[in-house]
Amino acid sequence: MPHDLIKLLEAGIAANQQDKFRKANLVVLSDKGDLVITGDIHGHRRNLERIVAYSDLEKKPDRHLILQEIIHGGAEDNHGGCLSYEVLADAVKLKVKFPDRVHFILANHDTAFINNSDVMKGGKEMNASMRAALQRRFGNEMKEVESAIERFLFSQPLAAKTANKIWISHSLPSDKNVEKFDFTIFERTLKIVDIVRPNSAYLLTWGRGQSVEKLAFFADKLGVELFVLGHQVQETGWMTNNKNLVIVDSQHNHGHLLRVELSAQYTVEKLVKALVPIAGIC
Repeated sequence: MPHDLIKLLEAGIAANQQDKFRKANLVVLSDKGDLVITGDIHGHRRNLERIVAYSDLEKKPDRHLILQEIIHGGAEDNHGGCLSYEVLADAVKLKVKFPDRVHFILANHDTAFINNSDVMKGGKEMNASMRAALQRRFGNEMKEVESAIERFLFSQPLAAKTANKIWISHSLPSDKNVEKFDFTIFERTLKIVDIVRPNSAYLLTWGRGQSVEKLAFFADKLGVELFVLGHQVQETGWMTNNKNLVIVDSQHNHGHLLRVELSAQYTVEKLVKALVPIAGIC
């Protein structure tokens, strides 16, 4: 059992690294086909199942799917330990099956797990909760599984960029940290130090409350027009600043996803119209 999971995660690492659309730490998509974008999933197995059903990758050969923040949340073992690593395994299986069409992006709970730094959700420290569940499940082989999970999470790209100038990342640096951000991080090999506070991958995944003005600055630097982010919890499953940003949240019963045509031009209003409530997916 542990060896099967480790083997799966290693195949996922290879798929992340060899993704033909990946350029350094970016997934760069052409104008062919369409793209399904999810927000944070946090162990919500039923939502992931609905997302997979909606994406219908078997029958939609030109469709891409972006997933983010699978871990921390959802089902628990009999001692309250977080079982979201099981949902992560399901997502990795999808990546291995469709290696050039399923794309993960790095999120803050991922960096927290790699660094083993405290991260709270629902009043619980999630790394301790998930590691305790791993220990109960895998015993003496827990450390090997833990290492494989960490290495898979670290192998994820940082963001995706489309030919029609949409940027997708877990978040962006908050306004006060914009000047500290190193834009070359998207073009070079990621290092562990990059995900440690206050370095650039940390700032990218943990930032909140970006202003319209700073988003316009990022748009100019990155060569895009619109941003689709996760990270910030939305009770309705989404929000927009009505200018250049849509936040998508996929982790609860009001969760949404977003589908965009890669050859079409978008305004923020058109992006909002493209949102899909996950609960309505059969």
